[in-house]
Amino acid sequence: MASRPFFAARLEDRFSRLVGRTLERRGWEESIISYTGYGTSEQLRILARVVLRPSDDLGIVQAASALIYRRGWRNFINASKVSPRVTVVIDDVRIPIEADRNGYVDVRVRNPGLTPGWHNVTLEGEGGASAVAPVQVIADDVDFGIVSDIDDTIISTWLPRPLIAAWNSFVLTEQARQAVPGMARLYQKLLAEHPGAPIIFVSTGAWNTYPMIQRFIARHGIPNGAMLFTDWGPTNTGWFRSGQDHKRRCLHELARDLPGIRWVLVGDDGQHDPELYAEFASLRPEHVRARAIRQLTPGEHALAHGLPMEVPAHEAEWAPDMAPEVRAPDGDGLGDKLRELLTPQD
Repeated sequence: MASRPFFAARLEDRFSRLVGRTLERRGWEESIISYTGYGTSEQLRILARVVLRPSDDLGIVQAASALIYRRGWRNFINASKVSPRVTVVIDDVRIPIEADRNGYVDVRVRNPGLTPGWHNVTLEGEGGASAVAPVQVIADDVDFGIVSDIDDTIISTWLPRPLIAAWNSFVLTEQARQAVPGMARLYQKLLAEHPGAPIIFVSTGAWNTYPMIQRFIARHGIPNGAMLFTDWGPTNTGWFRSGQDHKRRCLHELARDLPGIRWVLVGDDGQHDPELYAEFASLRPEHVRARAIRQLTPGEHALAHGLPMEVPAHEAEWAPDMAPEVRAPDGDGLGDKLRELLTPQD
């Protein structure tokens, strides 16, 4: 018996199609937003989204130097194009695909011969739009990688308190956002010690914030890498997506796509990272080298949970068959403790 999508998802699809037709009559045009992907010698993971945007972008785009003064809500001015067709172009290879009901492209295609390193893949829409998506091809002999959370791990966002999150996402200018001290140095050093290794950012944040996060990490010297966000709103099975399930699924997908890599999992103790990372390390110990948890201050915990929480005093904990865990309040502290764990294994 065929199953139907959740009724809220069906309503959203109808509304999106109605809005799309209306906007196209008003002159809005197809646009492709490309995201950073990753791959191996065998396959590439291509990420993008097809949306409708006003032809002049409502006058939002000013000089490039003014981008850091954009308020967060400007990242949300677009409308998804429902199930559009897109062609992935890699050299002389053309691969037709169909995006999902919200215009998202998340496909794995055969690598036609791209060598290890960074490459550009072209995406062409049926409405004439095109975009270039960067893809990092990871060599088969690379066995080290970093998985990093974003909120309160590399950027102080004071999540998940709804009012503060909304203020940070929709009102606060980009240049006012603060980086967590030492995280850029930590990632730079780890990747310098392991040439060709990837860093993958996994977040429960919305894909709409991707351009802002990209500019943020570039501005603060954080290494570039693929980002795996989620889409807010109804799904085929319910009203909202589960952030924990999204992160859990991303970790298992990375283990499947990059089976030779043992990851350093970096997160914070403000939400569910310690539990999720411990679960993954217990289920797939061969894919985890270490777990690094940034400790929020009592003030950050109070903003995140409404009550101050005691910061754990232990420095490391592990089970017999589980990768060790270290905790520190910033990137420099985590780096010192990780160095003791990683050096003997390299």
